[in-house]
Amino acid sequence: MRDRFRRWFSALPSSVRRLIVFLIGSTVLLAGVLMLVLPGPGIVVIIVGLAILATEFAWANRLLTHARDRAARVAQKLRKRKNDAGS
Repeated sequence: MRDRFRRWFSALPSSVRRLIVFLIGSTVLLAGVLMLVLPGPGIVVIIVGLAILATEFAWANRLLTHARDRAARVAQKLRKRKNDAGS
């Protein structure tokens, strides 16, 4: 099934593929932004939306790299804070 979808998707013209990726990625990204103020895993959904967009757009790839680095720094600070509180 996955292989069949991949063949179908890669056979589409480049502009159509980019439009589909843009629409799906933007929708997921917007849902993530909304989840920042509504209940839900906003940051995770934003990163997933950027990952979808990064498959076709260089600007999204740069944003995704920045978001991953920032998330790693925050996680490291939280681990350090947890270890300091436990001691």
